[in-house]
Amino acid sequence: MILITGGAGFIGSNLHAALFARGYETIVVDRLRCGNKWRNLAKHPPARLLPPAGLAAFLATEPPIDVVFHLGAMSQPPDRAAEIAWASNVEQSKFLWDWCVAKQVRFIYASSSATYGNGARGFHDDVAIDYLAQLRPLTPYGWTKHIFDLHVARSIAEGRQRPPQWVGLKLFNVYGPNEYHKRNMVSLVKTMYDYASTGRELPLFRSELPQIADGGYQRDFILVDDAIAVMLWVLERPSVIGLFNLGTGQARSYHDLAQAVIRAVGVDQRIGFVDIPEALRGRYPAFTEARLERLRGAGYTGELLSLETGVRRYIRDYLVQNDPYR
Repeated sequence: MILITGGAGFIGSNLHAALFARGYETIVVDRLRCGNKWRNLAKHPPARLLPPAGLAAFLATEPPIDVVFHLGAMSQPPDRAAEIAWASNVEQSKFLWDWCVAKQVRFIYASSSATYGNGARGFHDDVAIDYLAQLRPLTPYGWTKHIFDLHVARSIAEGRQRPPQWVGLKLFNVYGPNEYHKRNMVSLVKTMYDYASTGRELPLFRSELPQIADGGYQRDFILVDDAIAVMLWVLERPSVIGLFNLGTGQARSYHDLAQAVIRAVGVDQRIGFVDIPEALRGRYPAFTEARLERLRGAGYTGELLSLETGVRRYIRDYLVQNDPYR
């Protein structure tokens, strides 16, 4: 039995769909609220759906769980950002880590590329405390994810008891089906598709930096299918342990992304430029790119799709369909 926190969300529901297809029994921990988030689970209902508030009581019954995938997080709290993010991303993560230690259950969790801040100290998925302590995240989300990475690193360095398998995955810019409930937090791929498919000019950010052209900020964009493939690979290999970057290993510009969307939609579209929102100025990295030496060194040999191929598949197989859900 596998427990997935955030299992009705974007990445969690894609993981759940893959596990469902393979015959695993899953328990999803998430809030559905109003709207269409329930549709992320409609084609592959879980064995049980739990609200986060009921998780502790459920675990106290000592259910026969073999693996915990901890993907639930607060990415953009509406107010009291750092306080709410801490409760969700740090305290709940520590609780699940401790439970997995006590019950000797495997623990696989989502970290984030946001822990690297502006990237000045590189993108090394190193669990060494000396390296982690140098990172300076720019947002409450990145900061709280970083705090839990540090908590795990200290536990390992101090020789404390740990789960029989623990894996942290530093997810970069993931895009793909079932992200539609995220509203203003959807991927740039979905945002640009919405512009291109309705004939509107695609807006890219003007650069704040003289050495970077408008639309030249770069991200490591990864299709959710590739992220799920890595998670399944980890699930099937209990001996794999550690902190790993999860991206394609190749940064691409926003302009490249816009061109990939335009080609996939098959329209002749214009690209324009807008200022970076005031709230993001000074907190918006110009470049992110996953270093994959540790993941490849651990034995992962799977193909990671190019931006053009991933965008084309997402648009062709989901966004243009009457039912865009996985």
